Amino acid sequence: MTPVNKRAGIRPEWLKVRVPGDLASLPLSRLINDFALNTVCQEARCPNIFECWGAGTATFMVLGEICTRRCTFCAVGRGTPLVADADEPRRVAEAVEKMGVRHAVITMVNRDDMPDGGAAHVAETVHAVRDRSGAAVEVLISDLEGNRDALRVVIASRPEVLAHNVETVPRLYSAVRPVAKYDRSIELLRWAHEERNDGMLTKSSLMLGLGETENEVLDVARDLREAGVDIFTMGQYLAPTERHHPVRRYYTPDEFTALGDAARALGFHHVESAPLVRSSYMAHRAVAK
Repeated sequence: MTPVNKRAGIRPEWLKVRVPGDLASLPLSRLINDFALNTVCQEARCPNIFECWGAGTATFMVLGEICTRRCTFCAVGRGTPLVADADEPRRVAEAVEKMGVRHAVITMVNRDDMPDGGAAHVAETVHAVRDRSGAAVEVLISDLEGNRDALRVVIASRPEVLAHNVETVPRLYSAVRPVAKYDRSIELLRWAHEERNDGMLTKSSLMLGLGETENEVLDVARDLREAGVDIFTMGQYLAPTERHHPVRRYYTPDEFTALGDAARALGFHHVESAPLVRSSYMAHRAVAK
């Protein structure tokens, strides 16, 4: 199928979701603010926040709010990051404990300014969570600039799930992820499969609507499965602002269902595919399965 080569137009009804309530008034939101932490759930004003938090899943972003990359789909600030906060792993762990989180997702900004890409800090956060709670831990990491030793540090912290998102199809990398490399991301996921501890699952995600074709989506799914990826998620890309990469197409719920079924036929352990699915959406389900 040929991608749409113009802006997709008015957002369809199935994507017009109203968040049921004031996030700032939630006790959990106040707790996060008290610990001076960042959650992707809040910052993206995710429409799934009540569902995920109600199921005991929350996503924490570590290593600051400034990214060293310049991906055109992302709303995270760019520039020179601050020095990593050595106390952050403790605060994340304490928040996980007090929130009663059962599945904690720890994601990160790209930190190409650090020799290990921030791997040790992520690993310290996993260890801190383990010390304070019985929560399962999923890490969503950068490509670590292809540093296999840094990847080993993260794996050695023994997360239940190690995720790295390819985000889009290879043809669109120069426009969407100009500093990243598709082959490097696939290689990182293959290494994670090869190096993993017993029971660790690997995961990746695609945003749809950036200008890809359905055949390209399935080609990526095959690449991921051949690299040993266990969990695959697909969701609709929504541009944060008009300055970001435009939405080229809105996929219908039925199209997401069909693509999800095609991905499942490739043998993934778990697939999530729907317009509002995000990388960490109901992340506990794959582990429970």
